[in-house]
Amino acid sequence: MTGEETRTTVSPPIPIRSSAQDADLRTPPTRAWMTRLVIAGIVLTALNLRPAITSLGALLEEVRDGLGMSGSVAGLLTSVPPLCFAVFGVMAPRLARRFGAAAVVCAGMLAIGTGLVLRPFVGGTVGFLVASALALMGIAVSNVLMPVIVKRWFPDRVGTMTGLYSMALALGTAAAAAVTVPMTRALGGNWQSGLAVWASLAAVAVLPWIPLVRAKGTPLSAESAATRAPASAGAPDSTTAPGARQEAAPLRITRSRTAWALAVFFGLQATAAYITMGWMAQIFRDAGVPAGTAGLLLAVTMVMGVPLAFVIPRLATRLPHQGPIVVALGLCGFAGYGGLYLAPAAGAWAWALLLGIANCAFPLALTMVGMRARTGAGVVQLSAFAQSTGYLISIPGPLLVGVLYQHSGGWGLPIALMAGLLVPQIVVGVLAGRDRTVEDEAAR
Repeated sequence: MTGEETRTTVSPPIPIRSSAQDADLRTPPTRAWMTRLVIAGIVLTALNLRPAITSLGALLEEVRDGLGMSGSVAGLLTSVPPLCFAVFGVMAPRLARRFGAAAVVCAGMLAIGTGLVLRPFVGGTVGFLVASALALMGIAVSNVLMPVIVKRWFPDRVGTMTGLYSMALALGTAAAAAVTVPMTRALGGNWQSGLAVWASLAAVAVLPWIPLVRAKGTPLSAESAATRAPASAGAPDSTTAPGARQEAAPLRITRSRTAWALAVFFGLQATAAYITMGWMAQIFRDAGVPAGTAGLLLAVTMVMGVPLAFVIPRLATRLPHQGPIVVALGLCGFAGYGGLYLAPAAGAWAWALLLGIANCAFPLALTMVGMRARTGAGVVQLSAFAQSTGYLISIPGPLLVGVLYQHSGGWGLPIALMAGLLVPQIVVGVLAGRDRTVEDEAAR
């Protein structure tokens, strides 16, 4: 279980062939163009999974002034993403079985675009929250289904495809943080336009999923989900293991200690990520950093995930235990928070880099979802359980930061809270990184 190959469900040995022969025998033209569409869909979807959040973080002060929000209400606003991810994410596996993963993700992109267009112009805090929830609902179901789609369509390239998806996610996150403020100025300084413009990216992401929704019998269609075991999707021909259909039986996922450890790890890293996305730019602005520079610093934190999101999953799939990676990321987080407390403006670029490295616990968590389950059905359940439970755990964090900031009048206590949460994150991350599967634990 130290490599990606151990996670596939293709058990019968096959003769050694050249890559060209493999392409001829197992990748007919129809499947070749569909594979390219799936890759395009994965990348474009990942680009849309964070701009709704980081674009708001870059303009949080303007939104607060425009809507008359207090610090506590702004903290509630930054807690809405994990709340929506927890509530709506748990619905994703059932929706995918009923309509197909491609249809659910396509609908998710439509929801993101609609929510982003509406939320700046509906008027009032309540309307803003409701429209944001619509966009976040689309993000939630796509969050859960991305590891599932990777496992079903690319079972022998989980690390590589997770890295590609995570890189695109980090790129979209960083781009929204970096360009929202200058783009708002270019649009006349209107924060509503600066937020709404990101709906166009979601509209583009709908396009590659439309042909996949119409295609029948693919690993991402409702027909395939209803008639085949998920893990057979990567090899829909005669190489599928005879016992693959048995994988559809639901696991008692709550019996697995690894599933719980991974869910808590996911929740704590999500807490740090959403505090960072929602509040870090404001921390720098309160330290005297100009608004545009604060947005760039947040972008630097997010963009660190682009190269590392490709390196970390590939490294993780080659290690028998992912604990050392968890510890290294946690130490970077301690250093970043310490600097943010002692000299937020003087060492701003260094702290942004260190916190960007620490935030790469997210692609590591996604990779471990694929590694800690042996079957495709196990990945579906583990992804939904870990993400939904994890996002529930992360809900209080951004809200608590807003309350502490408002009542203490500074950032000392919020930063101490962020650093303190790294301790349990490291502990449960080490436990989640052990070489075992949830199927084995749930069966005991």
